[in-house]
Amino acid sequence: MSARAREKPRTQADHPNWTLVTCVLASSLSFVEGSVLSVALPAIRASFGAGAAEVQWVVNAYLLPLSALLLLGGALGDHYGRRLLLIIGTSIFAVTSLLCALAPSLPVLLAARAGQGIGAALLLPNSLALLNSAFEGEKRGRAVGIWAACGAAAAAIAPLIGGWLVGSVGWPAIFYINLPLALGAILLALRFVTESSEAGAGRTDYAGALLVTAGLGGVTYALTLWSASTRFSVAAIATLVAGAVLLAAFLLVELRRKQRAMMPLTLFEDRCFSGLNLMTFLLYGAFGAAMLLIPYVLITSGGYSPVQAGLAMLPLPVLMTSLSPRMGGIAMRMGPRIPLTVGPMIVALGMVLSRLMTPNSAYWTSAFPTVLVMAVGMTIAVAPLTSSVLGAVEEQHVAMASGFNSAVARLGGLIATALLGSVLGQEGEALFSGFHGAMFVSAAAAAAAGIVALTMLGAVKMRKA
Repeated sequence: MSARAREKPRTQADHPNWTLVTCVLASSLSFVEGSVLSVALPAIRASFGAGAAEVQWVVNAYLLPLSALLLLGGALGDHYGRRLLLIIGTSIFAVTSLLCALAPSLPVLLAARAGQGIGAALLLPNSLALLNSAFEGEKRGRAVGIWAACGAAAAAIAPLIGGWLVGSVGWPAIFYINLPLALGAILLALRFVTESSEAGAGRTDYAGALLVTAGLGGVTYALTLWSASTRFSVAAIATLVAGAVLLAAFLLVELRRKQRAMMPLTLFEDRCFSGLNLMTFLLYGAFGAAMLLIPYVLITSGGYSPVQAGLAMLPLPVLMTSLSPRMGGIAMRMGPRIPLTVGPMIVALGMVLSRLMTPNSAYWTSAFPTVLVMAVGMTIAVAPLTSSVLGAVEEQHVAMASGFNSAVARLGGLIATALLGSVLGQEGEALFSGFHGAMFVSAAAAAAAGIVALTMLGAVKMRKA
């Protein structure tokens, strides 16, 4: 079948359940990578003698291409074939994971991390698109639910396994665990997954992708330089201005391309769609900062081992995995505004509770309530947020809106990480002091997300998966 052909209807020879397994394995690469790195950062920093800015780029070298290229990755799959792009993305992720593990220097590690981000930007949107083409009706909703739950479960166990590997084998081992997942996904895709594409649907907006990646890179680099020294140097100002100009050029390109744009700007005329994405940026930026800082602080200045730090974060994925589907059903009945207002406010409360975390505090009276309350808030908000984003646009824009919202979530984490240099550069009690300040700022951002939900969300629909 030609890659440019219309989406192929399913036949008796298709294997939707194996397609589900394939998509779970492939997408788990990104979910695992997002959670396991937090317990390995202190070891990576010590191994290379890295400074605060370099530690930030270990995270952001991955998040930058992922957030900038997610929409293009989905469009390429629509245009050339979703299975093909899933296989290519997974292969890139596997090869660059091996390069991360073998990296002899920090620059090589950062380049390989950027390669992982590119691979993830190709495989993530196409794994979900393949599920949509393999299932219909209620079976599709169940498949997407399994896909999301397995991702959360992988994120739950990854810090434990990663912590054990860092403590007993060394940090390069956390990248080796990606290889069997990637190999399994590729082999299953080749054997069982039916190719699908949609003629003319792909928004192959290469100019937009290049401009947004370069623009975000400039802004991120400038913020990283500023956060490390808390002042704007000439280099920081120059890269910030260059990044802003490139982002303005990106918006101009998208405006001219109209419906052929990677991100049609007409969608932002809808107040609900704009509000949901602003809320996503604030909430996930705050949450991303907390998920980076809490394990880092516990290991670096709290006396925790990597395994203990992984265990400390366990309430979060356990609650989200077990209760998010139920919360989605509740939100379908009561509407999204209340959970999307209350959830971020509870997250903000959990972040304020981080003040209980001190160098000598016990886990059950400090880190545990912080993580637990944050987990409750995110559990309330995540499912209604996803459904509301899909319900805020017309049917033909659902896939693009979902991809854009996912990119905005990662962009929030990208910007938050770029602002944490002054905290990551501290040690001992000074690190805890900076940590408390950063968590209070994150709490303010999470609370602002709740206010956005309260004031900007009108009669947004809730769409079933």
